[in-house]
Amino acid sequence: MCLAVPLKIVELHGADAVAEWEGVRRKIRVDFIPDPQVGQYVIVHAGFAIERLDEKQALADQQAFSEVENALL
Repeated sequence: MCLAVPLKIVELHGADAVAEWEGVRRKIRVDFIPDPQVGQYVIVHAGFAIERLDEKQALADQQAFSEVENALL
């Protein structure tokens, strides 16, 4: 099973980017996102940003992931 996760773009270098959540940074590709910008939230699957999210939705999704993680501990 694969999950797509909401991350915030913190660096852009052409189609390469760095995105993070809770201090964990990942190298991603933004080929499928028109005009990506630092500070935007995206859903990332298999290393590719596949959709842009507004901040409110991204934070709600991250909170849901955190709740699941905490329930498993």
